[in-house]
Amino acid sequence: MLNHNGKFGDHGGQYIPETLMNAVIELEEAYNHYKNDSAFNKELQDLFNDYAGRPSRLYYAAHMTQDLGGAKIYLKREDLNHTGSHKINNVLGQCLLAKKMGKTRIIAETGAGQHGVATATAAALMGMECEVFMGEEDTKRQALNVYRMRLLGAKVHPVTSGTSTLKDAVSEAMREWTKRIDDTHYLLGSVMGPHPFPMIVRDFQSVISREIKQQMTEKEGRLPDVVMACVGGGSNAMGAFYHFIEDKQVRLIGCEAAGRGIDTAETAATIATGKQGIFHGMKSYFCQDEYGQIAPVYSISAGLDYPGIGPEHAYLYDTKRAEYVAVTDDEAVHAFEYLSRIEGIIPAIESAHAVAHAMKIAPSMGKDRIIVINISGRGDKDCAAIARYRGENIYE
Repeated sequence: MLNHNGKFGDHGGQYIPETLMNAVIELEEAYNHYKNDSAFNKELQDLFNDYAGRPSRLYYAAHMTQDLGGAKIYLKREDLNHTGSHKINNVLGQCLLAKKMGKTRIIAETGAGQHGVATATAAALMGMECEVFMGEEDTKRQALNVYRMRLLGAKVHPVTSGTSTLKDAVSEAMREWTKRIDDTHYLLGSVMGPHPFPMIVRDFQSVISREIKQQMTEKEGRLPDVVMACVGGGSNAMGAFYHFIEDKQVRLIGCEAAGRGIDTAETAATIATGKQGIFHGMKSYFCQDEYGQIAPVYSISAGLDYPGIGPEHAYLYDTKRAEYVAVTDDEAVHAFEYLSRIEGIIPAIESAHAVAHAMKIAPSMGKDRIIVINISGRGDKDCAAIARYRGENIYE
């Protein structure tokens, strides 16, 4: 697992310009102090309970279970959190940490906009200045979330460089951080980037697997057979996996965005198509072209179209502790519609990738088996995009 150099096996590390080294050292020292501070942890737990609405529900999907005819299916309802996704868990933790460090300004990147909304929300709550960098393409796909961020007092910067998507938003946020380190904290939204970010984000998101363990023991008297989640950078999946890593009998399955197929150039399935490289301050697996440059990626999901994966996921893949599967746009859209109609739950299109794979494997599993799907966010933000995908325009 994680060693003293911030490495997970051969992945991770701190591949950053010298101008940022003092900032990440300061962050690591502050985090190592506060993560064991009882007052900090109580304050964070109170925010989780009173503000974010934790613990999130573990819901038995009886209709889906009956319809598929195999394993029992439970849904971890991170979509019911304040702001509508798992992102609030990490954001409350990092904003609180930044405030303890004396920072007054928060910057963040966002893809689908859920991390940006959560960041703007926490910054408003804690009275901090907030600026969010979002690929111009994503600002069009997720216009509702752009408005929500601005409504909450954040300044949203559309990023026009590169492919104008998540990877470019991360690059721009990192560049901005180098300009104002003294009063600014870069609130990275996934388990990626230079150490200590993958560790910090994982720890704040691990509340998900801690709750699943407790709730599953109460409901079924045992652990699940499978825990699955969608994977872009990988924060919701790492949160759902973490407290099960030592429970070798529990299968951990990450569901990547295959886009139009892993045999096409229009994909974001890093484990399926990528190779090891260095990008955004970390060593991990990345989608690359024939020259080793970071390749453009595609997914219907703005939150999953990142060309890499967090270093701890890369390590879990290398050690065969977790499995990673690719799910196409078509499969995810079908699952988005299926869960909406059979359980009355509209999932984020990101989460629908995990629902799609559960629909594949549940029928072949025994009725005494249990699958937990992490529903990382709600799908309000995606309705217009999915309607367009189906040839409708709901605003006409």
